[in-house]
Amino acid sequence: MSEWLVLVLAMLAVCGVVLVVQVLQQRRIGDDDDPSETPDVIEYMTMMIGVVYAIVLGLAIAGVWEARSAAQDHVRNEAQALHEISERVRVYPADVRDGIREDVDRYVSHVVTTEWHTMRTKGELTHKGDQLLQKVREDVTDFEPRNDFQAQAYQPLLDQVTAADDARGARADSTGATMPGVVWFGLVIGALVTIGMIFALQIRRTPRELLLAGLFSSLIAFLLFLIWDLDAPYSRGVAATADPFLMLFPGAH
Repeated sequence: MSEWLVLVLAMLAVCGVVLVVQVLQQRRIGDDDDPSETPDVIEYMTMMIGVVYAIVLGLAIAGVWEARSAAQDHVRNEAQALHEISERVRVYPADVRDGIREDVDRYVSHVVTTEWHTMRTKGELTHKGDQLLQKVREDVTDFEPRNDFQAQAYQPLLDQVTAADDARGARADSTGATMPGVVWFGLVIGALVTIGMIFALQIRRTPRELLLAGLFSSLIAFLLFLIWDLDAPYSRGVAATADPFLMLFPGAH
């Protein structure tokens, strides 16, 4: 089932529950009830709870979006470092140059196919990817420069290997969820409290008020879904992609 279909069903379900509860509550209230008698303190508390929860939601969304952006940066940095390795070995002898480029291409092909699927489904990198990157490191490290021109390119190549390895490690650290369980507990409880305060305001069963109550609850459901969708940077709908690898290595498949 599509994640967006789940979102639509969840929003409709939340909206339906709120409307049904509101209608049932209205039937228990006598015709002589006056909603203007709602104590001012309840209105003040409802307003403050809504404001505080809105701030919390905003911070949560900003946090998961920043984590998603950082995850995409890790992919871009890794791809760029590998691309630099492929380009800078042009000063090496043909057999060494071709061998390094083949190993880099083999690693990139593994990342964009097998490893990326493993990241999405299991939230981890593959041991095969570690081995392929280690092979690239050995290729670069074990070469002995034969002239000054090759010697000048040697250290920058080592730096690019290190940068690729660091980016891979950062990518591994970003595969899981970024929001702790206690934060999710607070978000869900806050949503229930915020929506529950609607019933404390003695909303009448008029089309306008019921529509606003339903839209408000659906909005909260949407924002919680958005946080959940962004929480795993590589695994869900709005996820980081392997596009940097595909752009710099068009032959990777």
